[in-house]
Amino acid sequence: MSLKISSTNFHIIPFKSNTQSSYSLNNSLLERSPENDKFEMSVGYVNDIHGQPNNMMRILSGIKGDLKVSGGDIDIGDEKNEAIHYAATQFLNIADIKAGVLGNHEIDMNQKSCIEAINRMNGEMLAINFEQIPLSEQSPEEIQKLGRADLKGALKKSTVVDVKGQKIGIIGACPMDMLERLTHPNYYADCSIEDLDDTIELIQEEVENLKEQGINKIILLSHLGYKRDKVVARNVDGIDVIIGGHTHDLIKDIKEGENLQYSKTGEPVVITEAGRDGNYFGRLNLTFDREGVITKAQNNLGETRLFYKNMINQYLFDNILGVPEKVGYVKKAPPPPDNLAEENPHANFVCDIMREKTNSDIALWHHSGVRSFFHEGEIDSRDVKDMAPFLDYVVVADVPEDVIVDVFKKAIKRTYDSPAKKPGLLAVSGLNYTVNPDEKNLVAMNFIDKNGVEHEIDVEHPRKNKLYRVVTDEFLMSAGADYKILAPEELYVEKYPFDKDVLISNYIKEKNEPVIINHSGRIKYEYDDDD
Repeated sequence: MSLKISSTNFHIIPFKSNTQSSYSLNNSLLERSPENDKFEMSVGYVNDIHGQPNNMMRILSGIKGDLKVSGGDIDIGDEKNEAIHYAATQFLNIADIKAGVLGNHEIDMNQKSCIEAINRMNGEMLAINFEQIPLSEQSPEEIQKLGRADLKGALKKSTVVDVKGQKIGIIGACPMDMLERLTHPNYYADCSIEDLDDTIELIQEEVENLKEQGINKIILLSHLGYKRDKVVARNVDGIDVIIGGHTHDLIKDIKEGENLQYSKTGEPVVITEAGRDGNYFGRLNLTFDREGVITKAQNNLGETRLFYKNMINQYLFDNILGVPEKVGYVKKAPPPPDNLAEENPHANFVCDIMREKTNSDIALWHHSGVRSFFHEGEIDSRDVKDMAPFLDYVVVADVPEDVIVDVFKKAIKRTYDSPAKKPGLLAVSGLNYTVNPDEKNLVAMNFIDKNGVEHEIDVEHPRKNKLYRVVTDEFLMSAGADYKILAPEELYVEKYPFDKDVLISNYIKEKNEPVIINHSGRIKYEYDDDD
């Protein structure tokens, strides 16, 4: 199946450098022939797939490029998801990914397991700004207990690959907040990440090393995030392309001042990032001049859901993950939202199931935890698990009204403060609410009882003594992370020995009829310029 192109713009890069338009040969000044000087190549790229095996299989049917690379977070999860680690490596190898950058989800496992995963890769894992206390300076007991190993030694600062007879340099930089986002922070207490200024300095030094080898086409694989990528592009000389990740930005086209930046010496730098969860992947077409400066670029995105899973690849993945169980049939489902601040009908559907199956008043699910969506047609247990690949048990607690309102207020503000709309709004069942994106606040909220009757909640003066039975996963209920905690574990009314995927699969099988998922308007938006 051919690549679905969301944009076919062919961007002519304006020159802002002092690159000469001629060169000297045998003491004769010859006019440069553009046809002889130019070098064309394509880069296939992925980022932040987060261990989604179905999307991996679809991407394998569509990803193309003379060089294929990863912007990080292809893997996800800890020891509870060991099979996914093998599936992620299988994907990278089948896709012929030559290099990837270390993302925070690549180190959700302990260091020893992480090194084993790196060693299974055919390509290289890069991280120029990753630091680690030498094992010789650590306690042998801690090394054994926490599964520590020489991870820094398993990582490379850069690698060089041959593309159509040309040497391409590739550098990798991992995120500043990597160690703050781990499933098991104690596994990596001996590690640190250089700050942005030092990372920029390290990247520039590595660029100079590559230039000394005669390499003038250099790609940075970055899990720093889009905002920092733009800072790097403007403050490093010699990088041509930044393949990004971490902030889940879906960067379409090539726009000057946005993902087309200029280096310290005025040469163009193109930045790309393909969203989150493998819902998109990219192909960047490039034309370089003799000095290795980009003169033309075209950034194309493929929408993963439009590609079919190759049966051979599916067989290989089934051998790793097990053969999934057929669950049911989805007759109608809308496409997934473009960002975490849009209402997600797929997540609402899951909330409806949680609320019904646990007989709760309210069900909640954080949009940042929703990793896939329901495809129309036959679905199996793997499709359902892709929705929530983390193992977060379903839990129920009695939560005061003022705590619920406060959680929504903080989630809304943080979401609209973030360029990537992270951590995202909350999917709901038994509630509807109104937000003002301009003011970044919660405007109104209604509780909907089991009879469908709406009861207004005063969001300015929520009650402390009014309790609602709330069902969600343990991450949102008590882990908090980017959200405020709803209830600590000691206040759980019920903790189920499974995650949301079990409830969903059982519900669909018990219904034994085609599933229809619709937009339901549970989130309303009010803007300052509304009449």
